[in-house]
Amino acid sequence: MPRKGITGHDEWVITEALATALIALEQLPSKHQPATHMDEIKKLLAAGCQTGTVNLHLAQAKCRLFPAADREAIYREYGLEDGQA
Repeated sequence: MPRKGITGHDEWVITEALATALIALEQLPSKHQPATHMDEIKKLLAAGCQTGTVNLHLAQAKCRLFPAADREAIYREYGLEDGQA
């Protein structure tokens, strides 16, 4: 059976890349954040995700970028409580 796309899971790779990029850009000082591009990344992320999963992808990306941070606090920051992560 042929693979869908290039990797067989292109949509997942792009979703994770967008979420990670957005979290990384949010770490810049506000005067250096490319607000227009960040808004566009959010739109692309929302369009590529299943409904209601954007915050989950963002929380997971933040946990990857900051492995020493409190995972539960990060998930709460994105409105994800017990059982949603």
